[in-house]
Amino acid sequence: MKILIINGPNLNMLGVREPEIYGTLTLAQIEDELRDFVEATGSSRAAADAVELEFFQSNHEGAIVDKIQEALGHTDGILINPAAYTHTSIAIADAIAAVALPAVEVHISDIESREEFRKHSFIAPKCIAQISGHGANSYRIGLETLIEHIENAK
Repeated sequence: MKILIINGPNLNMLGVREPEIYGTLTLAQIEDELRDFVEATGSSRAAADAVELEFFQSNHEGAIVDKIQEALGHTDGILINPAAYTHTSIAIADAIAAVALPAVEVHISDIESREEFRKHSFIAPKCIAQISGHGANSYRIGLETLIEHIENAK
C-alpha cells in the first residue's frame, strides 16, 4: 500500500512558524514520526499490505495539482495538509476528485476555532475525512484513518 503525503505552503517552515499555533516540530520531524508509526505497525501486516510513504511539500498550487495527478495508478491514497490552499484552491479539490483516490485532509491547528476564513475548506468535501486540532498527531490520526479505509475497501 502506497500513501502520498502532501504538504502545502509554508509547512516547510514548521518549527519556526508561529510555534504557539503550529508547535515546535519541523516537517522533517513529523515525517520521521510517521515513518516510525508505519514501521511500528508494519510487523503485523502481510508483505502485500506493507505501507510505503512518499512525502511531498510545495508552496506552489500547480505543483501540488501535478503531484496529485501523478498519483493516479501509483498510489493507494493521499494524506494532504493543503495549508492555506484549503480555503482557496478549487484546483486542488478538483484534482483530488479527478484521481478518485481516497484522501484525508489534515491540519495541525483547529481550523474551526480560528479566523472565519479558515473555517471553510474546498478540499474536505472531496475527502473521506478531515482531521484537525490535534497538533502534529493530526497526521498520525489521518494516516490511521486512511489506511483503515483502504484496507476495508479491499
